[in-house]
Amino acid sequence: MAVSNIDASKLTTTLTQTPKALFDKNKMSFGKNFTDHMLCIKYTEDNGWETPEIKPYGPLQIDPAAFVLNYSVETFEGMKAFRAEDGTINLFRPEKNMQRLATSSQRIMLPEFDQEQFLQCIKELVKVDQRFVPDEYGYSLYVRPNFIGTEPNLNLTYSREAMLYVYLSPVGPYFPRTVKLYANSKLVRAWPGGVGNFKLGGNYAPALKPAMDVVAKGYDQILWLLGDDHYVTEVGTMNFFIFWINDDGEKELVTAPLDGIILPGVTRDSLLSLARQWGEFKVSERKITMPEVVRAIEDGRMLEAFGAGTACVVCSVSEVCYEDNEYTIPVDPSNPDAVFGPLTSRLRNELLDIQYAKTPSSWAVPV
Repeated sequence: MAVSNIDASKLTTTLTQTPKALFDKNKMSFGKNFTDHMLCIKYTEDNGWETPEIKPYGPLQIDPAAFVLNYSVETFEGMKAFRAEDGTINLFRPEKNMQRLATSSQRIMLPEFDQEQFLQCIKELVKVDQRFVPDEYGYSLYVRPNFIGTEPNLNLTYSREAMLYVYLSPVGPYFPRTVKLYANSKLVRAWPGGVGNFKLGGNYAPALKPAMDVVAKGYDQILWLLGDDHYVTEVGTMNFFIFWINDDGEKELVTAPLDGIILPGVTRDSLLSLARQWGEFKVSERKITMPEVVRAIEDGRMLEAFGAGTACVVCSVSEVCYEDNEYTIPVDPSNPDAVFGPLTSRLRNELLDIQYAKTPSSWAVPV
């Protein structure tokens, strides 16, 4: 018997009877305010995907023995919806998030799903709660798809029941300032042969304590290092970029390669594409080590460094602590109060102009 896949044409909608007031943008914290509705789609191995439903935002009912609660069988995505000046709403490269969600879910043996149909359901959810999409530049509606194993079964097999669900959160700037990093060579976020290149919930919980420890020391994020050579991988939960004059005297934008350790960020891919389109300097995906970074700083060859991700877009790095030594990284030598370096600012502005449909691009997908 063939099992059913997701069918957006069968989507049902039940509207809330108690709509929330719109949130004050001046008091908006990332990921703490949620809209009126959510999308849920359940799955069983016997019958496939059930009817998608949009319903009032509220608690999920999950068996205490569910795979997600016992073995962290869970993956998720982070996307954003943006309101253009003409009032239209766009998602940014959502097909990339669907592809990554599918790849991550395969790694933990969650069922396949129709990416286009699921995306259509997400678009309908955004339409239902479109009044929550902020109309100010720099603000957006964060879209969080989750995929969890829900079968009540303590055997270490795979979950024969699952759920896709999506909720929405209006957000503002994540890091409206430069950040200070603590380079950590004692602990690792990901390793060869592991799952660092998949967006799994289980990757994030072990990083919480190290992250809070560096915050207690006065830093904002961890710069994750790996191996005896202190290979620079990621910063916090973001991809990490360096703009410098390399050993060959070339201006180069460099970030770690997708070698199975690095998460293939959508923002990462977008920034690399923009920089390569300009053709003004070398753009590389290759390994660099922390001693190389220190040497570039000491030689005056470090131009900028920044983190990149869906939540923050980009954030400039102003300091890094490595082996108990503090190093200053240039932001904008011509402006001591700058929050973004010249290249970081240019990349950010070009990306935001695409996201808010100021610059026409196939990356902005109408809902």
